[in-house]
Amino acid sequence: MFKVIYKITYPNGKIYIGKDLTDTLNYFGSADSRLIERDFTRQERKDFIIRKEILFESDVLSDKEINKIEVEMILKYDSNNPSVGYNKWPKCKNI
Repeated sequence: MFKVIYKITYPNGKIYIGKDLTDTLNYFGSADSRLIERDFTRQERKDFIIRKEILFESDVLSDKEINKIEVEMILKYDSNNPSVGYNKWPKCKNI
């Protein structure tokens, strides 16, 4: 079974980086829905497309190693910066 690190891109260009330890095709992360909903009008919600990209995958690394790579990717893509993305952890030091 593959473990993956993915990037979700929302229509406003903001991103969310997450992991899926079961490689479920229909899993789109656990980003805070209320945080995302604030960025979209009622009209924009009527036709809403997100993109899921696999940034990294492994069928040999441990969960602990995958967790470490997830944090590295969050920092690399700056997705914990509220102006860039929806990751709330680790806390962004640039704000």
